[in-house]
Amino acid sequence: MSPQILSWPMIECALERVAVIEAMEAGFRAYSAGEAVIPPVGEMQLHNPQGDVHIKYGYLRSGRHYVVKIASGFYDNPALGLPSSQGLMLLFAQKTGVLEAILLDEGRLTDIRTGAAGAVAARYLGPSVVEGIGVIGAGIQARRQLESLLEVTDCRRVFVWSRDVERVDAYLDDISGLGFHGTRASNPAEVAAKANLIVTTTPSTEPLMRAEWVRPGTHITAVGSDTAEKQELAPELVAGADIVVADSISQCLTRG
Repeated sequence: MSPQILSWPMIECALERVAVIEAMEAGFRAYSAGEAVIPPVGEMQLHNPQGDVHIKYGYLRSGRHYVVKIASGFYDNPALGLPSSQGLMLLFAQKTGVLEAILLDEGRLTDIRTGAAGAVAARYLGPSVVEGIGVIGAGIQARRQLESLLEVTDCRRVFVWSRDVERVDAYLDDISGLGFHGTRASNPAEVAAKANLIVTTTPSTEPLMRAEWVRPGTHITAVGSDTAEKQELAPELVAGADIVVADSISQCLTRG
C-alpha cells in the first residue's frame, strides 16, 4: 500500500481539530516520564548561503508510529520571497516499519510546535502579571510565539528588536492583526527594560541579552540556539537565573 501524502492545506485543516498547546504539554510530560525515545539530533550545516538542516526522530513507547523529521533554516530565503523554514515528516508503523504517511508540511509544523512549546513555558514559568512582552527577532518564529501567547496571557503590549529594521516594521504591521500593540525597540536593552516576558528567536552566534539589562522576575523563553555555534543569552544571565528549565537537558548541554 502506498503511503498517504498530505499537503500543507490538508495538514492545516486537520490542525483545526487539535489543541496544539495541550498536545505539546502532553509531549513534554511523556518525555519527562521516560515514555519517549528521542535519539540525538542529526545535523548538516551549509555555508553558501548560510543554512542548517536538522534530522530528528522519535516515538512514544505506547504509540503506534515513529516519526522522522527533516527541518531546515535558510536565513537568506526571505530575500528570495521564500520562508526560511522548510521540511517534511515521515510517519512509519512502529511494529513493521512500513511508511504510512508523508507530511509535506514545508517546515510549518516545526514552527507551530516551537510556538506551542513557548506557550507551555510561559504558562507555567512566566510571571503572574505580564507587563510587557519582549521579542528578539522578527521572523517566522517571532510571530508563532506571539500567536501561541494569545492563549496564555492577556498582555498585548509588545516590544520588538531585530537587526533588520524593515523586517521589524513589517512584523509590527503583521502582529497588529493579532490584536497586539507593538513598538520597535532601539536595542535589546530597551526590550529588557520594558518587558518581563521575553522571547528570543534568532540564529545569533553571540549573546543578544545580558544579565545587567534584565529585571528581577523576568521570564525568558530562548528558542533560537539549536546548534553548538549559536548563542542568544550571555552566560552570566543563565548562571544568575533563579531557575533554568530545559526541554531536553542532553541536547541543551551541547546545543546553544
